[in-house]
Amino acid sequence: MIDSSTNLTNTASNKPHNYHEQSQIDQTLRLREVLKTLPPFAKDYFRAMEPKSSARTRINYAYDIRVFFHFLMENNPVYKNYTMDRFMPRDLENLEPVDIEEYLEYLKVYKRDEDGELITNGEKGLARKMSALRSFYGYYFKHQIIQKNPTLLVDMPKLHDKAIIRLDTDEVALLLDFVESAGDHLTGQALNYYKKTRDRDIAILTLLLGTGIRVSECVGLDLKDVDFKNNGITVTRKGGNQMVVYFGDEVAGALENYITGDREASTPLSGHEQALFLSTQRKRMGVQAVENMVKKYARQVTPNKKITPHKLRSTYGTSLYKETGDIYLVADVLGHKDVNTTKKHYAAIDDNRRRKAASAVKLREL
Repeated sequence: MIDSSTNLTNTASNKPHNYHEQSQIDQTLRLREVLKTLPPFAKDYFRAMEPKSSARTRINYAYDIRVFFHFLMENNPVYKNYTMDRFMPRDLENLEPVDIEEYLEYLKVYKRDEDGELITNGEKGLARKMSALRSFYGYYFKHQIIQKNPTLLVDMPKLHDKAIIRLDTDEVALLLDFVESAGDHLTGQALNYYKKTRDRDIAILTLLLGTGIRVSECVGLDLKDVDFKNNGITVTRKGGNQMVVYFGDEVAGALENYITGDREASTPLSGHEQALFLSTQRKRMGVQAVENMVKKYARQVTPNKKITPHKLRSTYGTSLYKETGDIYLVADVLGHKDVNTTKKHYAAIDDNRRRKAASAVKLREL
């Protein structure tokens, strides 16, 4: 007798995975490899994290926790002869707050264990690694596996607000104009490459600037996700939930020009047939490829601003807030789970008001 449940499982396993499913699989396998380089007891913590975090977050935390144990082996006399598999939960509570403070100091500049590369951390990097360590300690303390949590006695690194880097309205126009006409200054192989990618690049830049979607959401788009009837794209947000993001006529025109032109003329490699944006190798474009493309064009237009896809997202969020004054709408469209995140970035005093302040106070009567 054939087991129908087994048959269904086999059938499901042979079904091609979409971009986001495949990314989840790849990250899960990668996490398992990283966990092999941590103390065995650490697996319990990462297993407990799974329901409330993404695989990417767990990978980043695993790397951060690994740095902590390497620090102990390199700098703490008690652990100088340890190997990773010798660490036990009791070693966590044997540390004092001063050990954690020394770790934070170490993180500012250290050599990566795998390749000896010099790593530096600013405020944000220090805060993230400290947050990972606090979470790690917190799990074992909460489950009464350890009785002390020295991380709670060490202050978190202070984060200073930084100016949000974004494109001004005229810079957005200059960027798109430059991409449309960059071929006028190219010859030979560079010109041929530009012609192959021009319409695709304009479509990507226009889409990012006109919707504020994340670069990971952009590269994950399939052809079927674009709905010209309603001018919307179905994106998969962080956490895996789907949402329709609507776009205007400029985005529609750029997308339609690319899809009915270069995209339709392309023959994707097997497994990439549904991808919206293809590389010159006829594969789905990756996050790094889009980041490199954005930087390549932006440095020609705004050399003093380091523009990335995330900065294009900030540009859109700022423009939307200025036009609508609705911070909740901005949070919803950008996919922010916490509106306070949106307020922090987009409801601050903008540059135009600051410029008015420069001439508001008169020092001498003319």
